[in-house]
Amino acid sequence: MERNIIVGLDVGTTKVCTIVGVQEPNSELEIIGIGTHPSHGLKKGSVVNIDKTIKSIQNSVEEAKLMAGVNISSATIGVAGSHIYSFNSSGVVAIKNGEITQYDVDRVLEAAKAVVIPSDREILHVIPQEFKVDNTGGIKNPIGMCGVRLEVHVHVVTGSISLIQNLVKCVEQTGIEAQGITLQPIASSRSVLSSEEKEMGVVLVDIGGGTTDLAIWKEGSLIHSQIIPVGGNHFTNDLAVALKIPHAEAERIKINHGSVLAETLNQNSHITVQGISGTKAREVQLSYVANVLGARADELFTLIKEQIQEKELNDEITGGIVLTGGGALIKGLPELGEYIMERPTKIGYPAPFGGMTNIMQNPKYSTVLGLLLESNTTKSKNTSINQNSKEADLMGRLGDSLRSVFKEIF
Repeated sequence: MERNIIVGLDVGTTKVCTIVGVQEPNSELEIIGIGTHPSHGLKKGSVVNIDKTIKSIQNSVEEAKLMAGVNISSATIGVAGSHIYSFNSSGVVAIKNGEITQYDVDRVLEAAKAVVIPSDREILHVIPQEFKVDNTGGIKNPIGMCGVRLEVHVHVVTGSISLIQNLVKCVEQTGIEAQGITLQPIASSRSVLSSEEKEMGVVLVDIGGGTTDLAIWKEGSLIHSQIIPVGGNHFTNDLAVALKIPHAEAERIKINHGSVLAETLNQNSHITVQGISGTKAREVQLSYVANVLGARADELFTLIKEQIQEKELNDEITGGIVLTGGGALIKGLPELGEYIMERPTKIGYPAPFGGMTNIMQNPKYSTVLGLLLESNTTKSKNTSINQNSKEADLMGRLGDSLRSVFKEIF
């Protein structure tokens, strides 16, 4: 009996996380290994140092391998970074035989992605939002319907070819084949949002180390995605600069004592911070820390609010805001978000599956768990894919894996 080993690999700005699952025939996906390692070599989601990135990926993969006791040959990788640009597009085709087949669906998706994009960018995802047959809209899967004209509205995600190649190259240097590339907020949505939330209209805000990734859903479809180059590291850097302390100490204070709402804190509470080595520790008011973090959180939520207004999506979002990612854990963020965005805001935890331990029910694992789920759908859809991957060039291979991602929407 062949064990189907599935891997999600989240190469983030602050951590590289590898998660290994096994899919036995006729049973649910089970998680058998996880490896997390601090990430060195990325800035704002893009690779800036190849050697360090390779080393971080290697350490994370080795740890997951040891725990799972299996070999890892391919993985689905998450991508983010400010080079990601998304837009909505549509396509129309005539239906040959009166009944819509998979061939017609593929053709109309091809038509929708026939848009002019700069030569240094490639299309990562073409995600159908709705199909129209003749004049009937709101169709999720048109196969088998009768009509003469098929139209589709899609969300297209593009990224910089060279920056994606750098990431893929780092992964492949560790002996792992990039089986698919998925936009990180799409992966996080996969593990965090319920289908009900995607129907109602929500904004998923995934606060990572170097970037904050947005995915806006409505009627079960992705209608907007965006990467904002502000993340958890910016909060830490602000603290380091304001308190004149090393980065590691600022990170510790942010995690253990950080809050974004100064008014909820006891004005007299202090903490001891350690400056540069050799200087003596000093007392800092907790409310001062909260003011520093609150200013950055304020900026982040204001940026998101402006995004929603600019895209005229205010009326679409009836379900509110879901915060996830490691950066969402700073105390008081949901309350501040609710105040600035004027909509209900909560923290999104990944939905448990496959013997997930409590440790992993943490927003910081949302992306990697989503990648594992993505990878699983992709794999089950096309077990035969990549047979001749040795001859096929990298971009062709990615194209294949991406095509399978579109199919999973149906």
